[in-house]
Amino acid sequence: MQRQLFIYGSGKHTVPFLDYMTKATGKQKSNLCFIPTASGDDEGYIERFHEVCDQLEVHAHVLRVWVNSYDDKETFTTIINQMDAIVVGGGNTLNMLAIWHAQGIDKALRNAYENGVVMGGGSAGSLCWFNGGTTDSRPAELSIVKGMRFIDKSHCPHYNSEKSRRPLYHSNILNGDLTDGYACDDRSALHFINEKVVKSVSLDADNHSYYVHAENGHIIEDLIPGDIIG
Repeated sequence: MQRQLFIYGSGKHTVPFLDYMTKATGKQKSNLCFIPTASGDDEGYIERFHEVCDQLEVHAHVLRVWVNSYDDKETFTTIINQMDAIVVGGGNTLNMLAIWHAQGIDKALRNAYENGVVMGGGSAGSLCWFNGGTTDSRPAELSIVKGMRFIDKSHCPHYNSEKSRRPLYHSNILNGDLTDGYACDDRSALHFINEKVVKSVSLDADNHSYYVHAENGHIIEDLIPGDIIG
């Protein structure tokens, strides 16, 4: 069973990226589920997801965590297990992961990933799958957050759009607070199969993805060549 992950730098929904995810499932009309936990199940964000899905051949679903249990007849695990692909939105990574752990959603996602469900997302929805990265989930400044380690590398979203992201990511790798890892500009994405990069894509020629690592006390950014799908 192939384990697949598709991540991009920004949490904004786009037709090309969600279309790529659904096609990766191999299904003609896949069940695609949006998990907006990091944004507090923001209704505007959910509405935008449905607007994008209206342009795709998918069955659109949303997994909300801000619910009363007696209103829902299915568990979070049951919903996740019915999906072909799951996209996680942006927002507060730290709070999202805490809620997932308390609700057992992290374990359900791990099991689904191992069973071939395509996982992905942007911003918090890309950072969560790796071993760690920097986040604005805490007040005052960017800080380090640990992820779920589906891929045992670090990750940096918003690589080209937030000025502090790139230098801080470099600094954390150099001082050993983060491992080597992958960085994505806002409109660039990486597709992993069995924890290995198999394809890089972007929405335009100005956005890219990189493998970032330290060598002899210096940061090396290896550009991962990709195709434009926007």
